[in-house]
Parts: sequence; C-alpha cells; structure tokens
Amino acid sequence: MKLPRVIRGYCPYCNKHRDLEIERVKTRPRSELRKGQRRFRRVTSGYGGFPRPKPEGREKPTKRVYLRYRCKECKKAHQRPGIRAKKFELVEVHA
Repeated sequence: MKLPRVIRGYCPYCNKHRDLEIERVKTRPRSELRKGQRRFRRVTSGYGGFPRPKPEGREKPTKRVYLRYRCKECKKAHQRPGIRAKKFELVEVHA
C-alpha cells in the first residue's frame, strides 16, 4: 500500500482541515512494569514447563500499520486506528 507523505486532513487541535505529514509509528519495547507483563514473568519463572500452549497455525498475512499524523500549522500530532497492509510505503508526491 502506497500513501503520500503529506495529505490534507482534519486536525483535531486546530479544528480545521490542514496539511498533515504522515509518519509510521515505530514499535517500542513493552514496559516491564505493566500488569500483564508482571503476571507473564511471574507465571513463566521458576522450574517447570512453559504454562501457555504454543501458537497453532501460521503467521497472519497482513500486519497492522500505525500512522502518526502531524499538523504543519500547529505541529501537534494525532493517531488514527491502525490499518492492515501486507506492504506499506510512504511516497513523495510531486505536484
């Protein structure tokens, strides 16, 4: 999926349609202090087998892509729900 690097869209901070720069959100390491991660570490620690079954089947054909939209006027950024795509690319559009 190809998407232009700059689109005209709604900025919730300006409350108007503006030029928005699109950037892909990079996945960061999950926090070790989150409740789920603490539970996972507690359950998997110590002697014994791994408590969860191995995932069955194959990998999903599409991955979810998260995008950050940054307003060129106020420089604030917002995100929309992620979209699924096999391949993703941001392209420069020359007018």
